[in-house]
Amino acid sequence: MIILIILISACSNNSNADGEENKNKWQEIEEAGKMIVGTSGTLYKGSYYDGDEETEDQLTGHEVETMREIAKRLGLDIEFEIIGVDNVMPAINSGRIDVSSGTITDKRKEEFDFSDPYKYSYITMVVRESDNSGIESLEDLKDKKAGGGATTIYSQIAEQFGAEVVTYGNAPNEAYLRDVSDGTTDVVINDYYLQKFGIAEFPDFDLHLHPTLRFNLTELGVIIPKGEDELLERINGALDEMREDGTLTEISKEFYEEDASKKPTIDIVEIDDLDI
Repeated sequence: MIILIILISACSNNSNADGEENKNKWQEIEEAGKMIVGTSGTLYKGSYYDGDEETEDQLTGHEVETMREIAKRLGLDIEFEIIGVDNVMPAINSGRIDVSSGTITDKRKEEFDFSDPYKYSYITMVVRESDNSGIESLEDLKDKKAGGGATTIYSQIAEQFGAEVVTYGNAPNEAYLRDVSDGTTDVVINDYYLQKFGIAEFPDFDLHLHPTLRFNLTELGVIIPKGEDELLERINGALDEMREDGTLTEISKEFYEEDASKKPTIDIVEIDDLDI
């Protein structure tokens, strides 16, 4: 009788109210034959449109092409959902998208799983070239205005050091950078690679990367719903292949002119008390 009860319970746990087998996320994706990926479409050269029309065939960038290659190696089609950075995690929780890319942090790992990192970078600041926006240390962020997404780690850092965060939704780089240049805001804290190529697009703006402030190694991975171990294993397997055969390096150099698949070798200050 005890054995029978256990067997019935096990069958019940694997089925829904209609008697259909419950599928994990990987099984759902595999059955659909495609992976729905959230991306911004506004971050040069991470995720952007390379052309006049905002069509999926013109969507490209380091994050986009990395996700395309992962899907290809998993035998899946891929569909991109354009979504602002502040909406990515709620969209994963709701099932609107399957996965996305994001910076790996201890706080985020409490709610989501992450693949192994496919990009390493560090945090920089875009400031006015004429005066560094009056910022020579992190403490100088106090009472400054920092442009950014409300839920990013970069805005959390700005707030932690006393800056006011000005949010833009899913705006293009130009909106953030123009406001720093004309003094509407003072700084954009973000990823080195995105900042480097972002300001290069607007040479007439009064902007540069802060010459001395480089801090905290960052790791970018695929954000996956918590507990979806089979999906995590499949994506990590694809990334392992891409790392071993040089594809991660190739994609990185295509967009960033540097190999972001390896940790940077320059001196970076690690700030231990950042609450991210």
